[in-house]
Amino acid sequence: MADSLTGKSIALLAADGFEDSELMKPMQGVKEAGATVIIVSNGKDTIEGKNGTKVDVDVNVQDVNAADFNGLLLPGGVHNPDVMRTVPEAVKFVRDFFELHKPVAAICHAPWMLIEADVVRGRKVTSWPSLKTDLMNAGAEWVDEEVVTDSGLVTSRNPDDIPAFIAKAIEEFAEGEHDEQTA
Repeated sequence: MADSLTGKSIALLAADGFEDSELMKPMQGVKEAGATVIIVSNGKDTIEGKNGTKVDVDVNVQDVNAADFNGLLLPGGVHNPDVMRTVPEAVKFVRDFFELHKPVAAICHAPWMLIEADVVRGRKVTSWPSLKTDLMNAGAEWVDEEVVTDSGLVTSRNPDDIPAFIAKAIEEFAEGEHDEQTA
């Protein structure tokens, strides 16, 4: 697994208020697997997690194209996806990964972005429990499991699930495009 992502570029979409461990640990795991991680945000040079972790932004979401990446990481935290789902370019960026059949990994509250991008209908997912009704109303089948994979989409519930989340995300990113991964 140490070199399984060598040569791959993974976008990590986040804003202020991300759950620190849900950004830092998956980012580190994907990097350790050999990938380059590009931090994409909404116009800031630095974003700050809810517990004070600061992360430098590599590129503004207005200046990126999903076609340039092999996968997408979406960390949770309540504020982070709540802000990003109001940014049309961020929603389009997420949706584009599905249209291009590329793997996406979302943890905790990050599935709010998936709802906003209208890509959960008919998919089996998990999330932080408070998103259950939102996801079901958007047409998803919600389950309470550590990690769920559905045709290139990886979802997990909370920071306790991070090890399983990282392992499945790396597996899906290594696999590459998924014909079933559609918007």
